[in-house]
Amino acid sequence: MAKGIDADVALNNMTNFKVKLSPEALILGSGNSAYALSCYLIAQGFEVSLLVRSQAKLNELANLTIVANGLLNDSYKLKTVTADTCLALKTAKTIFITTITTAYPEIAAKLSPFLTPEHNIILFSSKFGGVLEFAKVLANVQAQYSSLLETDALFPCRIQGDGSINIKGIKNWTLFSAINPSQTVQDKDILLNYFPKLAPAQNIVQRGLTDFGALAHPLIMLLNMNKIDKNLNFSFYKEGFTEKTIVLMEALEQEFMSIGRAYGTSIIPMSQLLNRYYGCDASSLYKAIQSVRQYEAIQSPQTLNHRFIEEDVASSLVPMYHFAKLAGIKIPLIKSLISLASILYGIDFKNTGRSLDRLGLASLSYEEIYQRLNE
Repeated sequence: MAKGIDADVALNNMTNFKVKLSPEALILGSGNSAYALSCYLIAQGFEVSLLVRSQAKLNELANLTIVANGLLNDSYKLKTVTADTCLALKTAKTIFITTITTAYPEIAAKLSPFLTPEHNIILFSSKFGGVLEFAKVLANVQAQYSSLLETDALFPCRIQGDGSINIKGIKNWTLFSAINPSQTVQDKDILLNYFPKLAPAQNIVQRGLTDFGALAHPLIMLLNMNKIDKNLNFSFYKEGFTEKTIVLMEALEQEFMSIGRAYGTSIIPMSQLLNRYYGCDASSLYKAIQSVRQYEAIQSPQTLNHRFIEEDVASSLVPMYHFAKLAGIKIPLIKSLISLASILYGIDFKNTGRSLDRLGLASLSYEEIYQRLNE
């Protein structure tokens, strides 16, 4: 039996958390978030199985054990690890999707033949509009399921060279959402059963904009592209900006806020968001980033070919661009970041990322989308 979370961590992060055992949870993925989420849920008393996509991961997890350190310090025993989608979905009714968001169409298509009206799907780091993209693929093949929810990844974490997962912390708060507010209210207990400190978003636009990674990752990567391309290691968040260059992130934050207003919602300032995530000095955005303890050991990527550009541009900035364009909102910095990333990668992200068509909204007007997302 796993020891769970030590007393100090429990006091800070799990106040008044009472375990409510539910049917087995299935986690689809084998990266950082999958490992951290597995350990966290097992520590809380849930049975967890992993659905992976490669033989290498099956071999790596042959003993069904994940070792964690940091927030959790123990070995955590999985119920099963399998690459058989049909078998995995027969026993687990709650499915956490922890893959990179650009794989959502492929993942939804893979799951669809085996879903039933009893299955609950939780997108764990959905970016902007993930539930819409996932739902459209499932609707195209008339797949059945009970609920579809999205939230942000909750753990700053890294798999270590020895295969263990270093979990640096857990977000004390963030938002979750279904396709629209009424569905969010109906299905909220499914997610709160696992994470009681999360809060329902006003709509999926608010949920997608309340994402510090979408604000920070592409901007830091592109502003520091020479250092990253030369593999000149630096503290990604703490050294990614100076007190002068933070003005670019503040301008980007204003564009996020303008999109939110256009779709009937608002987002809290990112300095306050970081404070609610982890606790920090929220007097300014620069001081907030500098004072987040969980960011201290996070180093820069060693290559520009990284999800901090590919995923956050394709799955966050691109749908934001399309939503803003439809609403008549000017977003010059978002457009510039998409253009720079497109040139750097040789990919037209505006067309390959989450377009309105991929979200199932291409035939709708601004007013119709506004109504659909707020009903």
